[in-house]
Amino acid sequence: MPTAIAVTSADLVLPPTDHQTPTAALLQAPDAQPLGAALADMTVLLEQHGYVIALYPASIPVAHERRLHTVRSVLESDRIALLKLDLPPLGVAVLGRQLRQLSICDFSAGIVASAARLLSHYIYAGALLNSVTKLDRVPVSLKSHAKSWVPGSQFAVLANPGPQLIRIGAGQLAGPEFSTQLLFAKGQLQTEWVTSTLAPAWQVQAVQETALLSDSPRWWGTSRLIEFAAYLPDISVLYQLVSSVRREVCTWCGIELIGDRCGFCSAPLAPAENQTRTPGVLNQGTPMHQRP
Repeated sequence: MPTAIAVTSADLVLPPTDHQTPTAALLQAPDAQPLGAALADMTVLLEQHGYVIALYPASIPVAHERRLHTVRSVLESDRIALLKLDLPPLGVAVLGRQLRQLSICDFSAGIVASAARLLSHYIYAGALLNSVTKLDRVPVSLKSHAKSWVPGSQFAVLANPGPQLIRIGAGQLAGPEFSTQLLFAKGQLQTEWVTSTLAPAWQVQAVQETALLSDSPRWWGTSRLIEFAAYLPDISVLYQLVSSVRREVCTWCGIELIGDRCGFCSAPLAPAENQTRTPGVLNQGTPMHQRP
């Protein structure tokens, strides 16, 4: 069985891209599930899959995050990875689907878990907003705050992989320099900017729409928004990207990993061990047809 991927909200489970991609398990909040039931569900996941990789946004309530750590502590399991992600909600959902895709490949659980940090650098997650007055997760200048009070003003904001903010009509968001697809979700904002302007500018291969995630208005500070994320959709590209990084063994828990930190115990590698083969640059339109 593939490594289990788990999330903390049902709307973080995007539809699969193919018939092979498995779904994700749901780790419910304390007010929705007693501790005993949460322990029982996690035990079943471990018995069926061997390892569980739980993704959760940094914005979830403290009580929900505490529940995740309590379950792992009570079960005394080193086979549960808790990955706290500082991504917007749609970005978390996209990354979760990518890990679900990788979970059926010939990667160990440690490689899949540590791949989350690598793949997050290739997700361009942002939103179109009618106001930035309540946006506190991306740096906003006083000038932008002032302009947000002007009627009709709209702002394009990128939160990942690096912060960007422009006023619509006064610049462009710098996008990925490699082939991507674009996923977007509409809130209470009526405009075709994402499909008519952003998608052509970023030269995306395809555009798809999904439902707005429940936490998105709170994360972005307004319900008048359109959230978007550009990402690598093809499992062959994801496989090649992850395979190109040197594999190491965690000196603390002994699990396999890539990068500079273990996805299961969070222990960092010593600098001398942190060496990777250069994966190369994913240029716009570069063909990568080989599948795993």
